[in-house]
Amino acid sequence: MTRSAWLTLTFLLVILLPAGCAPADHEQVTISETSAPEARATAQAPASAIQPLVILYTNDEHGWMEGTEQGRGAANMMGLWREQDGYSEDGPYLILSGGDMWTGPAISSWFDGESMADVMNVMGYDAAAIGNHEFDWGIDGLRDRAAQSEFPFLSANIRRQETGDPAGFAVTFVIQEVGGISVGLIGLTTTSAPRTTMPDNVAELEFIGYQEALKEVVPQVRAGGAELLVVMGHICSDEMEWLVPTAVELGIAVIGGGHCHERVGRVVDGVALIESGSYLQGYVRVDIAFDTATNMVVDISAQYRSNSGGTADPEVAAVVAGWRARADESLTQVIGYLDQPIPNRSHAMVNLVTNAWLEAYPAADVALTNSGGFRQMIPAGEITLEAIIGVLPFDNVLIDVELTGAELIRNIECCGPVAGGMTTAGRYTLSDGTPVDRDATYRVLVNDFMYAGGDGFKFGEQDPDAYNTSIDWRQPVIDWISSLNTSPDDPLDPYLDTENRQW
Repeated sequence: MTRSAWLTLTFLLVILLPAGCAPADHEQVTISETSAPEARATAQAPASAIQPLVILYTNDEHGWMEGTEQGRGAANMMGLWREQDGYSEDGPYLILSGGDMWTGPAISSWFDGESMADVMNVMGYDAAAIGNHEFDWGIDGLRDRAAQSEFPFLSANIRRQETGDPAGFAVTFVIQEVGGISVGLIGLTTTSAPRTTMPDNVAELEFIGYQEALKEVVPQVRAGGAELLVVMGHICSDEMEWLVPTAVELGIAVIGGGHCHERVGRVVDGVALIESGSYLQGYVRVDIAFDTATNMVVDISAQYRSNSGGTADPEVAAVVAGWRARADESLTQVIGYLDQPIPNRSHAMVNLVTNAWLEAYPAADVALTNSGGFRQMIPAGEITLEAIIGVLPFDNVLIDVELTGAELIRNIECCGPVAGGMTTAGRYTLSDGTPVDRDATYRVLVNDFMYAGGDGFKFGEQDPDAYNTSIDWRQPVIDWISSLNTSPDDPLDPYLDTENRQW
């Protein structure tokens, strides 16, 4: 199907049908082991009626176009698709995303996801589910990226609270012709979205259940002529498993996932369940043999593949390099002014960082960070983005961990020092002076280094289902300093919190 034909279909679908969502409480940082590919067979058919279809699936890209390490970026993945998977623009391929495309490192977040959308356009994505982090810059930000992207954003379970009507900024489904097969693509959005993005950004929306949405939408997709059904859901593996009986009942061949950063590539009761982990570290390939005479899947398999060893695709690499140059230019931007330097690991510095985290993520009760994460002072004079990156040079993100007071204290006593709380006469208290209740439950922001067990911290063991916010830990600091509009006449110094809040 041509882009223009798809756009015409999209406008029709926006009028007829809209968007949706589904449930999940936490985004997992640890990922499940990849299952071996399986296959299922249906009725025998003449070879001439059998058409192949290959799906290349990613999710939770989070703006990591450059990769989490050298050789594992978007350009390398495109190279793998061409070299290893035989991808060509006119072949029987679909490139799909399970959502959460943009929020992450500064090269994406700094540009509100525009750069990542540009990269995904060049990579040839055919459709993407709407994840919770697609709302991070509000509905208007989502609309901007949807207008920029050369592929549709899908969600069948988002509704307006007041009317129950579709939200209007997404397409419920699309039907695309691939290799002689009419493929119906349906999106689902995690029902945890009101808790896993800024609540105000989705306050006027509701996210109905996945099963309800699919039973409503699938007959419409079938009526539109779809022969093969694929669900792209920003949902976790347990939710995909739960939907298998519904998929069998409705004739859905593939359920894609996201949100929990798991690696899944297996077939259950003839339904392929797929999820690629996160950050473009890998992808899932689904191979389908489809009988066009009977509209039946003859064979299906799914396999997770690591993004490693691929030769960088020149076109994608050029686009990424262009955005890197723009990011580098932006990092000289002045965001504030400081009359006196802020010493490294001083109370003023650690409070600047942790207070900014809580300002950006007020759902948390406490923000803690390891003092070793601070690497240099902030000099007096103009404050640039480069200075903030020098203070926090590692590519960390924030994790929302749920702990009892006793578990919180155990981490402090085992592995400190950490910043973001304070003690008075040997008694643990929060920054507002409230004593820590060992039996109470607290939501604690930590960086992903600490969560993963760095420096011996136990956060990951205490809450294995903690939520990965995907917030770059520098961004709240940059935003807070910028919001004050400081200058030589009104420097940052008086706004700094210099109390001892180090446990």
